[in-house]
Amino acid sequence: MLIGNVGSDPEVRYLENNPQNPGNNVKVATVRLATTERYRDRNGEQRENTEWHTVVLWRNNADVAEKFVRKGSQIYIEGKLRTRQWTDQTGNKRYTTEVVADTLQLLGKRPEGEGAAAPAPAQGGYQGGYAQGGQPAYQPQPGPAAQPQYGAQPAAPAVQPVNPAYQGPLPSPEPSDDLPF
Repeated sequence: MLIGNVGSDPEVRYLENNPQNPGNNVKVATVRLATTERYRDRNGEQRENTEWHTVVLWRNNADVAEKFVRKGSQIYIEGKLRTRQWTDQTGNKRYTTEVVADTLQLLGKRPEGEGAAAPAPAQGGYQGGYAQGGQPAYQPQPGPAAQPQYGAQPAAPAVQPVNPAYQGPLPSPEPSDDLPF
């Protein structure tokens, strides 16, 4: 899991996977991500250590990166480390370690001029964005339905039986003291 800032616009490539259907190519995007650790040393001075990571995004994640990720964007990545071996031009063996992303989540504020539509979730769980400072980017505004109406009947209880034909008592919301463990 990494949270960081993108160092340059994503590099997007298409890999040919089916010579009979050239329009069905696989999209892959590569992003350079900077993560910064801030701490105080023994003397109380503020120190900063920045690490750069190469992140590889495939298919839907690559689509989202191509459309919405730009230099300076703050993103959250979940994935796995992958080390590749290759031979350079002089014949020496080289190694590269990359993060192959399973989940991409856009963080931070939306850049000026972008439309109101949010990007589709990219591979995985919750994909909401957050504004800087830890505040949710979306805060619901109370509408007319949320205004209290005096003299109105109280709302029905939130817990309803699964089977409406069942007329027995509902289970108690309080835990029982005779647990088996």
